[in-house]
Amino acid sequence: MKRMNDVIIVGGGVIGSSIAYNLAKRGQSVLLLERGRLGMEASSAAAGMLGAQSEMEDTGPLFQWAGQSRAMFPQLSEELKALTGIDIGLVREGLLNVALSDVQEQELRAREKLQRAAGEQAEWLSAAAAAKLEPALSGATRGALYLPGDGQVEAPLLAAAFAQAARVLGAKVQEFAQVQGLLTERGRAVGVMTSEGPLYSDHVVVAAGTWSGQLMAGIGVDLPVYPVKGECFSVLTTKPLLRKTLFTTGCYIVPKAGGRLLVGATVVPNSYDRKVSLAGLAELMDRARLLMPALGEAEWEKAWSGLRPQTTDGLPYIGKVPAYDGLYAACGHYRNGILLSPVTGKVIADLVLEGGEDAFQPELELGFGIGSETGYGSEIRSGTGHEAGSEAESGSEIETETGSVTGSERRSYSGIQTCPAMESLLDAFSPDLSGQSKRIGRREGNLFSATGKELHSIEAAH
Repeated sequence: MKRMNDVIIVGGGVIGSSIAYNLAKRGQSVLLLERGRLGMEASSAAAGMLGAQSEMEDTGPLFQWAGQSRAMFPQLSEELKALTGIDIGLVREGLLNVALSDVQEQELRAREKLQRAAGEQAEWLSAAAAAKLEPALSGATRGALYLPGDGQVEAPLLAAAFAQAARVLGAKVQEFAQVQGLLTERGRAVGVMTSEGPLYSDHVVVAAGTWSGQLMAGIGVDLPVYPVKGECFSVLTTKPLLRKTLFTTGCYIVPKAGGRLLVGATVVPNSYDRKVSLAGLAELMDRARLLMPALGEAEWEKAWSGLRPQTTDGLPYIGKVPAYDGLYAACGHYRNGILLSPVTGKVIADLVLEGGEDAFQPELELGFGIGSETGYGSEIRSGTGHEAGSEAESGSEIETETGSVTGSERRSYSGIQTCPAMESLLDAFSPDLSGQSKRIGRREGNLFSATGKELHSIEAAH
């Protein structure tokens, strides 16, 4: 059997592309396989919210990881731009979690105390104080929890930047690669079977979103993942109406560049149907106008949907698959895929390279100055006609030039190095669902579920 790659990654969304980037940065030969176009499933539909605090109902492992991952974005943004020229649109204006009822106010006031006790910034604002920050807020507002640390990025550009940066660093990418199954031999993953034949590697990472469970089931691994369809729409305004993201039960409004407002999202569990329904949009519009009445005067732009990969306990699967050596899972991030992509990529790369959950080393430093335009630059030439910043095609030609920098300018992001009890956090997201599992959601009855109220007819989604 001929080994062709160090690592094969199945799934070219934001999670798979982040893993490819982190592994390529560590000198691994990486093959990233995507069944369609890069980043065109859940990653393309996401609002890009970095809601490390806005949705978390406790301060367990997911809350901790979300905060660690959010902290990685400023440096990551500059690193990716230096490598690819793609600006991921990082905005750090904060978020208002708005209460429109007495019950919501009580919940948010309690959450303020919880998050402040955990060391995060959170401040309850009266209705008048919230309206002073965002005058477009509804008069029905009872107040808002101000979360200055939460932010947003352009989700499609983040996915594209990860993938392109991986290619600049030597990773290979194949789009329209139909992976039919995983290849194993004597208790070890050795590659994948595609419609074009077998591909071999030392390690295999499954990051295929809602289709991950199906691939695992083919080798007898029970890793349930199901789709949750989310419908969104966007409108245009002649002048910016918001600076901060607005978030409430059933609706969010995210201000984007150029007076664009992104509104989401419905929740339709167990549906692979990508059609956008009139009923879903109508209810979403009503909720959005209740939150921000001026939205009714905006110009319609478009509507779309995405399939978010959810697990039975609301926690992602991140880590080694115990049944097979060399097999890793990184899936089930649901509406936190954009937010958790940096830390997931870093952790999976560490696991692949170090072979253990307690040995985490800094990744290879890249030679560029923070905030400078020197370092890795790239020119992408493609015959596809896609505009700059879109997902690079598998046949693109990439030319890079390396600028000179001093030793003091050499930096790379490593946002999980200060994360406490890393091994216990990995246990919380373990793909091991056996009776001996250390997975916290399984052991403690979904105590650390990210969703809590997932099966509302409409709920916020990233």
